[in-house]
Formats: sequence, structure tokens, C-alpha cells
Amino acid sequence: MEFIKIEDAFNKEGEKVAIRGWVYRKRGSNQRKFLIIRDSTDIIQCLVEKNQVDNQTWEAAEKITIESSCEITGTVKKDERAPTGYEITVETLKIVGLAEPFPITKDVSPEFLYDMRHLWLRSRRLTAIMKIRSEVFAAIDDYYRSHKFYEVAPPILTPTSCEGRLTLFEVKYYNKKMYLTQTWQLYAEVMIHSLEKIYCNSPAFRAEKSKTSRHLSEFYMSEMEAAWEGLDDIIKHGEELVSFIVQRVVERRSKELKILGQDVEKLRRIKPPFPRITYTEALEILKKDGLEVEWGKDLRTIEEDQLMKHFDKPLIVTNYPSKVKAFYMPDDPKNPGTVLCYDMLAPEGYGEIIGGSQRSNDIEEIKRKLKRDGETINKYQWYLDSRRYGAVPHAGFGLGVERVVSWICHLDNIKDAIPFPRTIKRAYP
Repeated sequence: MEFIKIEDAFNKEGEKVAIRGWVYRKRGSNQRKFLIIRDSTDIIQCLVEKNQVDNQTWEAAEKITIESSCEITGTVKKDERAPTGYEITVETLKIVGLAEPFPITKDVSPEFLYDMRHLWLRSRRLTAIMKIRSEVFAAIDDYYRSHKFYEVAPPILTPTSCEGRLTLFEVKYYNKKMYLTQTWQLYAEVMIHSLEKIYCNSPAFRAEKSKTSRHLSEFYMSEMEAAWEGLDDIIKHGEELVSFIVQRVVERRSKELKILGQDVEKLRRIKPPFPRITYTEALEILKKDGLEVEWGKDLRTIEEDQLMKHFDKPLIVTNYPSKVKAFYMPDDPKNPGTVLCYDMLAPEGYGEIIGGSQRSNDIEEIKRKLKRDGETINKYQWYLDSRRYGAVPHAGFGLGVERVVSWICHLDNIKDAIPFPRTIKRAYP
């Protein structure tokens, strides 16, 4: 027989089917065995009765262990007592790969699960998260392509900083010193002169000595850059993109959201427009809540979390102080001391999910800010050439994919939003 996926077996009531997968759970007696079999699509209960199968199948049912791979044939029937409402009455069971005793049991520590990440990825919870993660990437591609953006692959090894030297990972590059990319942005800014509207989904690296539940050292950024656009344009793109991602996940992955215990109806309400305030207005809100922040200080996790208690949709915060933002962000002539930028903060304490800005075309302003940040201007001459030869207004932003996945899935820790997390204390497996 031709093998089918478990989710397709639910539509075969009364029919004989062949499935293959791994043993998720096992229980029973000396007369019958209940096996919960999983594949990439779902789980299904399989009943092996000693007096209904041949000796070879019964011996396999007795021998098989948790996470053993197997092939099963049998008849599908409805059973409300089964985990997914269906059961296969087994006719044949073949062990493909007999598993050793599985090291992951109920009462293990979170750190042990991270040590066993290569095996824990098989769990229903992480499988659901990885499916949602995949859907997020698909939605990002569909959004940008529907808006006539071109996908561009940026270099991972770079000769300069873009987001500050303190978070650079240094790499030996033959007889030179290079760095793992913090962002594609400088390369994107020079490429909009040919393709105009571009995006990428690419790994980014930040050597942040942070141990919070929302920081990773290696993560994925979905970034965009567009010629002839300004701050308001990219705010609109950010609102539409985030809404598009959330609605796509709700539409196609509601089953996985329910496995994770997420409120699907709450996510359905994530639609533009999103509330918008300035950095200064954010400080006023925080002051009323008893959190006094000196103007000019960046918002920390504690301030962002407090601020988001007032909002149930993502919040757009504009006009941060110039001194806490990157050299490529232009000063706002209407708001002295601030730059034309925005952060998008997610509800429920998930922090910044988008950071973006208009880009400065003033070479002297860029040089002044590079000096402020302790950078060597000569290393950026190739970047400044984009201002010397046909500069145009342009803007862009970066979306942290794992932050978005964490928020959508309502995760306790961002480490579960990526298959193999890398942090200041974790580089294994």
C-alpha cells in the first residue's frame, strides 16, 4: 500500500491505510497495546490486539520503544477517547529503527531539555512552534513579493560595524579581521539604487552579554529597504507586514496555536492601524505609572513592558533621541535632538519586534555620527559613495523573526522560537 500522512488518515474512516512515523506514547497490557504514532502532520492512536494479529506483529508491539520508527497498516475508525478522535486497528506493525531508552522523561529541567535539543525538537510543542515559524517566513515572502520587492542575499562576513562595535563577533578571515553581520542594512542601502525595493531573510549576530528571555546571539532578521520612501511609508509597511503575518498564521496554523494554548481570537484583532506615540510621549506615560526615565536614555525591557500594559496591539514609538540611535538615522528638523526612526513594540511583554528609520543622505551628518560612535570613516567610504552618486530618499526596517514567533506563540522564552538557540551561555548542541 501507499503510505499516507496521519492527518490524511482522519479522512479515511472505515478504510484500510498505511502510515509511518515514530512512537510518541505507549501503554497497554499483555493482550493489547495502544501506540500513539506521530509524523510531521499529527498524531493518531493505534490499537494492537494480540488475538487479531500474527505473532510477528504482536512481538513487534511488545518490543517497540518510545521514539522507535515504524510502519503500520490497519483500518481507521472514529474513537472520541483517542487523543485526536481517531484510531487505527492495526493489522501489521514493522519496526524500522528500534530506539534505545529515550532520555527525555516528564520530570527534567529546562536546561536538560536545551542540552537534549536535538531530541526535544520531536516534541509536539516544538513541532508546532517550528511549523508556525515556517509559516511566518512564508508570509514574509508573500507580503514582499506581492508588493514587488526583490529578494537579496546579503553577506554574512562584513568589514565594518552597523549597530555598534560592542556587539560585534570577530572572525579570522585569512590574514584579516572580519565580523559576523549585525544587519544587512549598509549593503541594502547601496543596492536600492539598482533594484529600488528589496528585502531579505537572513541570520544576524549580536554579541550582547544579555541573559534575558528575549535575547539571542544568533537570530533571523527580515529586513527591507526601499528607495523614494520615508518614515511614514515604512511605518505603513511594518503595520501591514505584521498584520499579514499574524492573520496568515491564524488562517493556516490555528491547530498549532491551540496546541500551544494561544488565544486565536486575540490574534485575529491584530490589524492596522496600530497606535502611534513619540518617545517623549512614552516617557510621559511611564512617569504617570511611577517610572521616571531621563530624557535621552533608551527604553529598557522594564520600561517597554510597563508601556505595553496600556496597549493590546503592537505600538509604534517614533522620534527616539539621536544619541541612542545609529549613525545612519537622520535628525528630525521638526523635533530637535531626535531622529526619524521608529520601533514597534509587541503586546504582552515581547519587546521590540521592528526597528526602522529613514536614512540620512547628508554625508557630513553621517561622518559626524560615525566619529561620535568611535568609527573609522575610511572604512565606510564605499557606503558613502551611495550618497555621492545619485542619492535618493530611502528608508527601511528590520523585523526580528524570533521575537515575532515568540509573541504569536505566547512563548516564555525566545530560545524556543529557533531550532538551535545560541546565547551567551549556550552553544550546544
